[in-house]
Amino acid sequence: QVQLVESGGGLVQAGGSLRLSCAASGRTLSTYEMGWFRQAPGKERESVAAYRGRGGGTYTADSVKGRFTISRDNAKNTVYLQMDNLKPEDTAVYYCAVLRSGYLTGTNYIKPEDYEYWGQGTQVTVSS
Repeated sequence: QVQLVESGGGLVQAGGSLRLSCAASGRTLSTYEMGWFRQAPGKERESVAAYRGRGGGTYTADSVKGRFTISRDNAKNTVYLQMDNLKPEDTAVYYCAVLRSGYLTGTNYIKPEDYEYWGQGTQVTVSS
């Protein structure tokens, strides 16, 4: 089993920054298999940024490109999401997740069903 714990959410004014962290524990896994989603009230869960396997680069949603950056610390089994120039429309619960086994390196996996393990989520609220 894998346990994922997100932290770093909070309330911030538009234009501000936050850095989310997701610490993984349990079975051995690679931070190259992890990604971030978000879900706003009344909306579907959407992919924000993700690793695409070792050597496969990263995916970043168009809506956050140039503002959000995914990074990792494999020694700490932790993935980060640096969020800059936040906008009110970024308000959501943010989740980290781990890809299901058998993924293809370099492929954009952006559907929630592509992921097997999920954290409990952390709330990000951006005020205007």
